[in-house]
Amino acid sequence: MGDPILRVENIGKSFNGEVILKGVDLCLNKGEIKILIGPSGGGKSTLLQCMNCLVHPDSGKIWLEEKPVDIATKKELYAFRQQVGMIFQDFNLFDHLTALDNLTIALRRVKKMGIKAATARAMTELTQVGLADKTHLYPAELSGGQKQRVAIARALAMDPKVLLLDEPTSALDPEVMGEVIDVIRNLAKKGMTMIMATHQINLISTLADEILFMEAGSVVEQGQPKDLLVQGTRSQDFCNKLNSLTGEGK
Repeated sequence: MGDPILRVENIGKSFNGEVILKGVDLCLNKGEIKILIGPSGGGKSTLLQCMNCLVHPDSGKIWLEEKPVDIATKKELYAFRQQVGMIFQDFNLFDHLTALDNLTIALRRVKKMGIKAATARAMTELTQVGLADKTHLYPAELSGGQKQRVAIARALAMDPKVLLLDEPTSALDPEVMGEVIDVIRNLAKKGMTMIMATHQINLISTLADEILFMEAGSVVEQGQPKDLLVQGTRSQDFCNKLNSLTGEGK
């Protein structure tokens, strides 16, 4: 693995007096894939949103390529978000825009690209996720898997240094889940740096360089799959429960 790309230290967050994150530390190196697992309500989504500053942490520090990020400065915050892409479980596409326009709008407004250059870049990314023939369709005309692939293409078009994925397959039917998993695997092969919250056993066991088990706002277990996916660990117990629910591994 390479040098640190994204690092957070002592990230804390509370909502309405309830502590959601309790001083979490995390370092993501270039080309590394870390996977967050654990029960619902453990803080995984909030951690990812704090790492992208979509939710401002109450405490802690963030570094991008070992440079501290001043999230109180709008210009610096916007520049940071361009480099740290976010994929949501519910897609977050603009319903009134076509698949192509969902990509070009940010390229034109944020990166100030001309329509021709923005369209060319958008088409490159839509082709990469297998949707070159769906550019004219609106989100309502796309399947869940296609919408998530558009969302991934939109994030990639901004040339992020890191991708944060929050349960990217949880809103999908089993029939189309494989489409998105294939895209994620291809990104991994190309060396994309990623941190992902997921309940997908096959991604946890085959994609992760490191697993972080979160519960009650803290990372309670952390290590490589070969060390954590063994009998007697919290991670393996959790995966066994997922297996019993989904039938995977039988």
